[in-house]
Amino acid sequence: MRIDNDLERNFYEIESIKNNWSVRELTRNYSSSLFSRLALSRDKHKVKELSKKGHIVEKAGDIVKDPYILEFLGLDKLEVYSESDLEERIINKLENFLMELGNGFTFVSRQKRISFDDKHFYIDLVFYNRMLRSFVLIDLKIGEIRHQDIGQMQMYVHYYDREIKLGDENKTIGIILCQNKSEALVRYTLPEDNEQIFASKYETILPSQEEFLSIINA
Repeated sequence: MRIDNDLERNFYEIESIKNNWSVRELTRNYSSSLFSRLALSRDKHKVKELSKKGHIVEKAGDIVKDPYILEFLGLDKLEVYSESDLEERIINKLENFLMELGNGFTFVSRQKRISFDDKHFYIDLVFYNRMLRSFVLIDLKIGEIRHQDIGQMQMYVHYYDREIKLGDENKTIGIILCQNKSEALVRYTLPEDNEQIFASKYETILPSQEEFLSIINA
């Protein structure tokens, strides 16, 4: 690969060695602008750190990307699909999805049932991040995120913190994957000190570099 930006090139060299990426995996991560997506939420100092140390996971926000690129699911070939279709394709392409999630993720469960007061709720996907020692709950949404979706994830996270996680494990992380979102709605629904719940968009195609820039600047 010929990457002009020194910071970006150093990042891919470090991550390739650290994760033992194949040429296919390296090409895919570069094509999906992994460095740019991780750099978006970091200041200049943290971006330089990415180029020197690679992707270091120290807190919940470090594992979250926005957007997630899910071109491997083949959903772009479908005119209409449901949340259950999205979930089924993720399970069928779990290895690819784990690579997109990033370092340290292991799959735990799908449609995990939690129950209280004779009511049952189902969490779409449950993962565990070994580096953070935290459960990661993922809810899949078709269309634009609603404040009810955020409230539902808050309930899931609180339940896991109080009933599932062990005393020496860190707080549960919740990620809502949606096709579109209002940044203002997310910001005002979540508390100001929020460090556990995140809303990220997903793309079903692998954008070109120009298309990707338009997506992240939208």
